[in-house]
Amino acid sequence: MPDARLKQWRVRIDAALARALPDPSASPQRLHAAMQHAVLLGGKRMRPLLVYASGTLFGASETSLDGPSVAVELIHAYSLVHDDLPAMDDDALRRGQPTVHVAFDEATAVLAGDALQSLAFEIVADTPVADAVRVQLLRTLANASGVSGMCGGQALDIDATGTKPTLEQLERLHALKTGALIRAAVRMGALCGGASPDELQRLDRYASALGLAFQVRDDILDIEGDSATLGKTAGKDAAQDKATFPSLIGLDASRMRLDSLASTMFDALQPFGERASVLTALARMTIERSY
Repeated sequence: MPDARLKQWRVRIDAALARALPDPSASPQRLHAAMQHAVLLGGKRMRPLLVYASGTLFGASETSLDGPSVAVELIHAYSLVHDDLPAMDDDALRRGQPTVHVAFDEATAVLAGDALQSLAFEIVADTPVADAVRVQLLRTLANASGVSGMCGGQALDIDATGTKPTLEQLERLHALKTGALIRAAVRMGALCGGASPDELQRLDRYASALGLAFQVRDDILDIEGDSATLGKTAGKDAAQDKATFPSLIGLDASRMRLDSLASTMFDALQPFGERASVLTALARMTIERSY
């Protein structure tokens, strides 16, 4: 059952993303084509799937969840476009395809990222929910995207390159850079479904562990994976002297940390019982994924 729903939602989100993006044949054509390239060439769609999974847990309609799902994926896509730029990670491969600045040019990549970010908030503003809920959705996404979330985490990541941070500092970095948008995805879905403060707190605990687990697994795959399977450049972290969990605590300890985070996730979902089966499945996918 969880696998069937995830497959259905992947089809739904891909269709919704295609509808949301501007027509690549319309002017400015190069910018529109770059936006399509950034969003529609694959991806795990983890964040929109979390929106649907947490929202339907509380009875939210898929129609009300479409907007937040699209928005969170657009923010994620914009962050990858900018992260791949020469001024950041300078990567040439993303999702098995040339990165946006390679396929187009650097100026177009910057503008494409900016446009995707703006479009995300426009879509949330049109979400068919109560006004008070819409404001909460906008605040949640803005907080996760800015200096208190993803952008702040990226700044910490830049500062940490070539250094050896403490484990606490590394976990804070990734709680912002990777975890903030994952927590926002889970919270936005739950807000659409009218979750209680206690339920939101429990889901925040799940999502915080999920975000960190995603990064720990990513760091392990950067060592153990290959570029063809990963769809991005393998070994990039070591080549750029990035602070990672394996470089700081070793591979075995990183795997143990992943097991601990899995326990935290399952414990947080336990009171929801079978209703949280899709969130449980997404947790398992995160800790077991090979790309």
